[in-house]
Amino acid sequence: MKTQLFAKESACAAIVETGHALIEKKLVAGSWGNISCRIDAQNIAITPSGHGYETLTPEDVVIINRDGEVVEGKHIPSSELKVHTAIYNAYPEAGAVIHTHSIYASALAAMHHGVPAIIEDIVQIIGGRVECAEYALCGTQELAENTVRALNGKKAVLLANHGAVCWGKNLAEALLAAEILEKAAQIAVICAGTGNKVYELSCEDVDVMHDFYEKHYSKRQQGEE
Repeated sequence: MKTQLFAKESACAAIVETGHALIEKKLVAGSWGNISCRIDAQNIAITPSGHGYETLTPEDVVIINRDGEVVEGKHIPSSELKVHTAIYNAYPEAGAVIHTHSIYASALAAMHHGVPAIIEDIVQIIGGRVECAEYALCGTQELAENTVRALNGKKAVLLANHGAVCWGKNLAEALLAAEILEKAAQIAVICAGTGNKVYELSCEDVDVMHDFYEKHYSKRQQGEE
């Protein structure tokens, strides 16, 4: 799957549509969480700070550069723009970033626990076990650095006492990663509640399944293979 770049107008419209999907899928509430996608090598479209997704319009979306400076827009960009730009700078193949406050992922984040690699889809799409980044105040450079460090090549990370961040080559993939992460977190919480042992997939199996997804299955999903 290739990194998807949008024209500015298309990017803003796609972010609004993704915001509606986050509400529908109960991955965020109110104005919490944030969404961004790349327009080109230097510019990023990102949700504004403090605006609910139900009433968000394409005109509300803010354009920033990779340094986090506002290029265009009438609103203040998301307070988590440093996390977004840090991910784009660390992963040039990233085309979109989504920050959620979903219930089960947030529950594990509150315990400073990661999401174990116990189901195949989290392995295929995200790349294996999802770690929990060390706590730092929202909006800080420290949080951005902790986030990238804990990602460690994966497409998702938990933020201690906060929520989760996922990235993908496009908004659809980032949204899928957020859904699968929440599903895996829910399964992990259910398993922990039984008191029974949870069996994680082996590193070898993780590598095989993620490699297959990246090279073949993701392309089939897009009609490219």
